[in-house]
Amino acid sequence: MNTPVIGVLALQGDVREHLIALAAADAVARPVRRPEELAEVDALVLPGGESTTISKLAVLFGLMEPLRARVRAGMPVYGTCAGLILLADKILDPRSGQETIGGIDMIVRRNAFGRQNESFEAAVDVRGVEGAPVEGVFIRAPWVESVGAAAEVLAEHDGHIVAVRQGNVLATSFHPELTGDHRVHALFVDLVRANRTPESL
Repeated sequence: MNTPVIGVLALQGDVREHLIALAAADAVARPVRRPEELAEVDALVLPGGESTTISKLAVLFGLMEPLRARVRAGMPVYGTCAGLILLADKILDPRSGQETIGGIDMIVRRNAFGRQNESFEAAVDVRGVEGAPVEGVFIRAPWVESVGAAAEVLAEHDGHIVAVRQGNVLATSFHPELTGDHRVHALFVDLVRANRTPESL
């Protein structure tokens, strides 16, 4: 039975919503807080929250280097909002002490769409997601300033890149886990299934 086990980094942010969305997309979903829990999953979701706080907690919990190693080794990862920032190889305006996991050759700008009171929803056409546009929830959202040759732009909003994929790594500026539409999570689960070797099934 090809049911992937997907973790959600549970240090800070909207963890519960991702667990629900992954389960709805036919994955086994587990919170991940420790390196030994990370070792037991096929893939990982990096939730929205505060990217500086998540990065500092990942260092504190001994997760940053194991995360980087798993991403380099090809583990599928999906990051939303703060998770997108954590997956960037470069941040234009990093906070003091902020680190990234990396994985996508992109430059991101934090809080690019505005502060909390400027949050909004918008319909977003995401390449690879069939049917109607995805309802994107943008909360203090970053955008992608530029991508390298290896990264594929999956969606733009208002002239700015808001969804990117590079190999097994997927990232969106918006929060599909908050809408009840699980198609982006299903896209990620399909990516995880395709990445699994026959021996692991």
